[in-house]
Amino acid sequence: MKQQDFLVIFILGQQRYALPLSAVDRVVRMVAITPLPHAPDIVLGVVNFQGQVIPVINVRRRFGLPEQEIALSDQLVMAHTAHRAVALVVDAVQDVSACAAQSQIEAKHILPGLEYVTGAVKLTDGLILIHDLDTFLSLEEEDALDRALEIA
Repeated sequence: MKQQDFLVIFILGQQRYALPLSAVDRVVRMVAITPLPHAPDIVLGVVNFQGQVIPVINVRRRFGLPEQEIALSDQLVMAHTAHRAVALVVDAVQDVSACAAQSQIEAKHILPGLEYVTGAVKLTDGLILIHDLDTFLSLEEEDALDRALEIA
């Protein structure tokens, strides 16, 4: 059993979320996003990052949050799923935090069937939901994204 996990904490609106550090490659400033026709609704488009074409995920849309214009002050979390590299648009990355394994709560104990969430960690200043990138895209969305990337 792990003694602690490292989490990348990011902000969308007034809420904090987290991804396991092991899924995050780096954080970069916002760049121009090229539209990708025929991509799933949660894909804003693609960016060219170090010669690699990476789909950009609209995290707000995935979580059912109000849409917001992308600003130059936003950041891209360059991360990876088991199948592909992805970029997530976030308002800001707040911190990389070491969280003791015993302070984490499994998602099934919070709300069974909670999509995209593997658990939560309770900090002194609030609760942070830990997300699972491998569940962000459904199989249908993965297939549609693959087809859109092939056509582009």
